[in-house]
Amino acid sequence: MKIKKGDTVQVLSGNDKGKTGEVLEINAKASKVVVKGANIRKKHVKPRKQGDEAGIISVEVAIPSSKVNVVCPKCGKATRIGYSVKDGKKVRVCKKCGAEIK
Repeated sequence: MKIKKGDTVQVLSGNDKGKTGEVLEINAKASKVVVKGANIRKKHVKPRKQGDEAGIISVEVAIPSSKVNVVCPKCGKATRIGYSVKDGKKVRVCKKCGAEIK
């Protein structure tokens, strides 16, 4: 998967189309990502121990990785990721401007 934890991504489709946020979690096996502030659902939580909070909380839910694109730090646009070899190491590269993505 070309998306990594900590990347800033933009949602391409769905109810949250156009929103940007940081990747919090990645599930490579299911090819899904959890984006901060996108795909929020309500969850009913019961107190498990004495002192725990109960009620309805908002939780970010995973979305397919094909529905997000990485935002390039240099050009600021949502772009696909390419790879190139630099000093014997494989690095991620922006397809639009060619800048290295860390």
